[in-house]
Amino acid sequence: MRTVRIGAGAGYSGDRIEPALELAGHGALDFLVFECLAERTVALAQLARQRNAEAGFDPYLAERLQTVLPACIAHGTRIVTNMGAANPLAAAREAARIARSLGLKLRIAAITGDDVTDLVRARPESPLVETQGVVGDVADRMISANAYLGAWPVADALAGGADLVITGRIGDPAMFLAPIAHSFGWPRDDWRRLGCGTAVGHMLECAGQVTGGYYADPGLKDVEGLARLGFPLAEVAEDGTAVITKVAGSGGRVDAAICAEQLLYEVHDPARYMQPDLVADFSRVTLAYAGADRVTLAGATGTAPTDTLKVSIGYRDSFVGEGEISYRGEGAGARAALAIAIVRERLELTAAPITELHVDIVGREPGEVRIRVAGRAATSRDAARIGREVEALYTNGPAAGGGARSVVREVIAVVSTLIDRALVETSTTWIGT
Repeated sequence: MRTVRIGAGAGYSGDRIEPALELAGHGALDFLVFECLAERTVALAQLARQRNAEAGFDPYLAERLQTVLPACIAHGTRIVTNMGAANPLAAAREAARIARSLGLKLRIAAITGDDVTDLVRARPESPLVETQGVVGDVADRMISANAYLGAWPVADALAGGADLVITGRIGDPAMFLAPIAHSFGWPRDDWRRLGCGTAVGHMLECAGQVTGGYYADPGLKDVEGLARLGFPLAEVAEDGTAVITKVAGSGGRVDAAICAEQLLYEVHDPARYMQPDLVADFSRVTLAYAGADRVTLAGATGTAPTDTLKVSIGYRDSFVGEGEISYRGEGAGARAALAIAIVRERLELTAAPITELHVDIVGREPGEVRIRVAGRAATSRDAARIGREVEALYTNGPAAGGGARSVVREVIAVVSTLIDRALVETSTTWIGT
């Protein structure tokens, strides 16, 4: 039976790059997928795009492509990635520039349409999914609203001859389902096999998590070679069954226990895992030993998708102010406690509009004790008052304080809503080198 080999080159934006090169060079892959987009990442990317029209894509796109493109082109490996983030078109242009600098010919497809900010703003009555309330509650602070696209725009781009497909927000498993379904010509309503492909995608989407990363627990679940952890690949058969494995000799391991943890990761209901292309059912999945670092994945299925797509909304929530200072030597603990009491009283005396005040004490006598005071405020100026009060302890607090620092950071929060899938239109832009 014919198989397709597909590898996971990243599980998040800041992931290691060396394992992807290992896969590109030694994995004998048909496809290499870089999954780099978290919910909050899109909103941050949208802020970057607002500052610079040619920004808003993954900051490591250039480094990743410069590293893996030569090996991928040499071995005939095609790339799918959501590193387009808030600006897939600019990402595609940057990818073309990199390919030209390497002397490589590349056919690039940029898929857009996930940005549904205007559609969501126009529907303030739409309920939020995870929390009480409606879109109108955050509309005036909204930064971005991106629908989770499905596999078929990517599959169509691959059918059109794309060597590299760049998207924005897309369902994580859909990035893997797309090249698998394209390779085998699966019908778009073959829910059983699409469920199998979705299970493969879910298994690979977090990269190193299925080779022992985020699993290791010394003495309980030991994993060797985490410093040179290899990323996973799947050998997928036309009937949807797959073997999860990794490049021979790479660090980490693949076994049924690790795969089982990943299978349940972020899945609320294994029998109804809602994705853009179908409602997947993992409740009858089997994981079987198929040799060293080889696990057979089978038994997934699915049903038709819902009429809606999930939309991730990023919005400006608040500001967090922090202040830290250290005390050392005999009596350091008592001086740290006094410092905390002073800061609390100062914030009360000045009626600082601070909520959710938290205090941490790190260390113990006779060494160094460091305090951290943090709280939330509606404005940057109010949040900064926390750090100012902590720094004021230099000359207005206990003896021998040092190493004070303060910081204010904006909190970008995420909520979700649903949108009629018929309203979401995708578009593919082609760029060649």
